[in-house]
Amino acid sequence: MSETKNILFIMCDQLRADYLSCYGHPALHTPNIDALAARGTRFTSAYVQAPVCGPSRMSTYTGRYSMSHGATWNFVPLPVGELTLGDYLRPHGVRTAIIGKTHMKPDKAGMERLGLSYKTGDGLLVGECGFEPYARDDGIYFKADGTPEETYNRYLNRMGYPGVNPWHDFANSGAGSNGEVLSGWNMRNARHASRAKEEHSETAFCTDQAMAFMKEQGEKPWCLHLSYIKPHWPYIAAAPYNGMYGEKDMLPVVRSEEERREPNPVYGAFMRHQDSQSFSRDEVRSTVIPTYMGLVKQVDDHLGRLFRHMEQSGRMKDTLIVLTADHGDFLGDHWLGEKELFYEQSARVPMILAHPEEGAPKGVVSDDLVESIDLVPTFIEALGHKAPMHILEGRSLLPRVRHGMAVDREVAFSELDYATYVARDILGRGLNECRAVMARTRRWKYVHFDGYTPQLFDLESDPAELCDLGRDPNHASTRAEMKERIFEWMRGRKNRIAMSDDDMNARFEDRRKPGSPLIGRW
Repeated sequence: MSETKNILFIMCDQLRADYLSCYGHPALHTPNIDALAARGTRFTSAYVQAPVCGPSRMSTYTGRYSMSHGATWNFVPLPVGELTLGDYLRPHGVRTAIIGKTHMKPDKAGMERLGLSYKTGDGLLVGECGFEPYARDDGIYFKADGTPEETYNRYLNRMGYPGVNPWHDFANSGAGSNGEVLSGWNMRNARHASRAKEEHSETAFCTDQAMAFMKEQGEKPWCLHLSYIKPHWPYIAAAPYNGMYGEKDMLPVVRSEEERREPNPVYGAFMRHQDSQSFSRDEVRSTVIPTYMGLVKQVDDHLGRLFRHMEQSGRMKDTLIVLTADHGDFLGDHWLGEKELFYEQSARVPMILAHPEEGAPKGVVSDDLVESIDLVPTFIEALGHKAPMHILEGRSLLPRVRHGMAVDREVAFSELDYATYVARDILGRGLNECRAVMARTRRWKYVHFDGYTPQLFDLESDPAELCDLGRDPNHASTRAEMKERIFEWMRGRKNRIAMSDDDMNARFEDRRKPGSPLIGRW
């Protein structure tokens, strides 16, 4: 039996791996996250299955690829029949709750067909991605179903901030010289301190709620998904975090003029997006990135507060702690803003697992190729239960985290559906002609675009991904091999999910028994 009783599943939205000091940032010191890595295993080659909030999270929560579960972009509903982390843990008596963001869009049509109410009972859990909504807050005013966010706004109202949308007017806006509201949606305002006090920020609120949940739960087993909204935009931070860093603290920009000359058509279209045009300007980067760094530092400080609480309450001794992100942020690298495409700044994420068992390896740095969908089977097995591998497409990381055994795979995959982006208009693509798939091996990163030449990068000779070999005749055989890897991966998607492998094998064995009916006997 596992000694792990609880799981603390921390996810930061839009957090780049290289903006943590344990991943090499020279100026942004994150001692509490570093200490977590020292207590467990830090993966350096972890990839999300879609570098966009919604589909990335749906893949992480289901343990299945975007192609399998169908929620391919933000606000595309997760089909009502898809099982998520809570569905696997709750039957074993594990209270599974969310504090913060899920970006879940419920399948209301499917729920109505089954007579499920979105407000109560099982319907509430289905609509909340399998989590009990202890303090759900997606970090934006309107939720996916069009209704206003209430949890954090009501909290701000109680703390003395007036209006129907204090999330925007105070927590994510600064104040001008005459007291006017300077919206965080305008990146030129990023260096202003938010109008809300630091102790009332989204990061502080989520941390307070996490400690309240742990106190309430006591000695009963739990899985808490602490899903911080920051450092996701709006890029605005409470004092003193808005002024902690400057231009001298920023990482050098990763881009070249060569990238702009005859780029891959899809990449070229994304470079024309408004966010990419903005982040291609040095004044934007030097305004936004120091604030982004402050938001990361704030998360680390509050995690320190949470970890101290767990030490005092004894929870560090029986809780598996995981920290990761749903994707990164380009911040101007490769002439891009936002995320979406498959460069390292976007698709690679931090992933740290600290197992509470005394004999578990400590301070391990693993370069095993792993994926975000590996977390669900890891959590199930960490609590001593059997993972349903006829459904799950990830693989447990426990052999590495608990015993120091390799969990490497040959290829990591990620997907993008860009049908709702401006890039689709630029390229003149149809609704169902906007799919992309990344296959990443130790040496190669290959990106297949429907209808266009692929991208190919040699990560050994070009780790910065500045030289696209997608049209180089000398690498035709490599491109063919990588495309074949994608085809083999697609063939392996798991769609026989209503019957376990054991039951399927039992039926097979029944047909082999003497006296079983033989179809076609003469």
